[in-house]
Amino acid sequence: MKRNVVLNTLDLFAGCGGLTEGFLQSGHYHTIGAVEWERAPRETLKHRLQTAWGYNDADNVVVRFDIQRTEELIHGFDDPVYGLHEGLENLVGGRAVDVIIGGPPCQAYSLAGRIRDEHGMRNDYRNYLFECYVKIVKYFKPKFFVFENVVGLLSAAPDGTLITSRISEAFNGAGYVVTPNFKTALFDVADYGIPQHRKRVIILGISKGLFGDKCGKMLDSFYTCILPSLKGKARNVHDAISDLPALYPLEFPKKEGKSKMSHMQRDTRYFTNHIPRFHNARDIAVFKLLAEDIKSGKREYVSIERLKKLYTEVTGKVSNIHKYYVLRENEPSNTIPAHLFKDGMRHIHPDPEQARSITPREAARLQTFPDDFEFLGAAMYQYKMIGNAVPVDFSKIIAEALYKLYTDNYEDGRIFH
Repeated sequence: MKRNVVLNTLDLFAGCGGLTEGFLQSGHYHTIGAVEWERAPRETLKHRLQTAWGYNDADNVVVRFDIQRTEELIHGFDDPVYGLHEGLENLVGGRAVDVIIGGPPCQAYSLAGRIRDEHGMRNDYRNYLFECYVKIVKYFKPKFFVFENVVGLLSAAPDGTLITSRISEAFNGAGYVVTPNFKTALFDVADYGIPQHRKRVIILGISKGLFGDKCGKMLDSFYTCILPSLKGKARNVHDAISDLPALYPLEFPKKEGKSKMSHMQRDTRYFTNHIPRFHNARDIAVFKLLAEDIKSGKREYVSIERLKKLYTEVTGKVSNIHKYYVLRENEPSNTIPAHLFKDGMRHIHPDPEQARSITPREAARLQTFPDDFEFLGAAMYQYKMIGNAVPVDFSKIIAEALYKLYTDNYEDGRIFH
């Protein structure tokens, strides 16, 4: 009988910790380090490790630093912005880094981002942040790495060469085998019981030095057998958010401290981060109209052209993309994006009586964060970190699939042939 081995993980571009949370929930992994340069998600992840997972040293484990300064990140830094830290090498100590997880910021590869940017994101420095990930993989030599990113990664070619070719070449040079066909690594998380359509590329890297000729068969097993076997029952928006307290429009907006409030809940149940953004009377009327249109079955405002026309009628502005979308109760949500921090018009609550966009807690539910996961910082930062995260339940599935792959092929220093 195989013993239960706990694998050490290092999370790069950790955000608020969607990947880390899923790996920890699986019970097979221990987080020995995480790197995130933005303050709010870093504080959120630190708080979560302290309060939910008992990390008394979370302030040291979750490193706030610019990963582009890779040598300092590894060996230590004393910086006026990021403070003093011993570096990942000393943080890890003599322990093995078994798995490196994470995904560089996706905005440079995002199809939506390329549409919005006049240069198609070709000049965005984030196109090449994967090189920092590769450097750290090369330094710590984990058994595996898990690299997550958006579907736009498959077609991005900022300098004329597909970024996937550059990524494959870089990881192969670092001593890792990845799938030769990245399309096999594309998944819609809705197929795995996540109440949201979200297509993501999950690149698994396997150490050539450790597993040798078995790498190809292991990759095939991971993508075609193990992960598909973990598909879950479909869940929809109603399943995810219907039990949260309703938030209804006020007759007149009110101020609470420095914040303006347009909606309030009528019952006394409390959920963290369940406060809607302020909406003016015009937007409330539009949200009510659109949600009623879906609920009644009339569906007069579902075509892209009709929604673009409505936006122009309401605002006097012209948009190349439609700005409104009502979540369908009986379907998975559309993708929860980081763009939510700017506005929520493409994530309108399905209840016409509430006439609002979704709250950070509702976005977190659609991303399968547990209700005791508290997001710190201003609401705009909460929306952004939630939208940037990997859904927790999908992260857990990846963690369980990887652990099965590992235990099927390796134990006590022996490779199973």
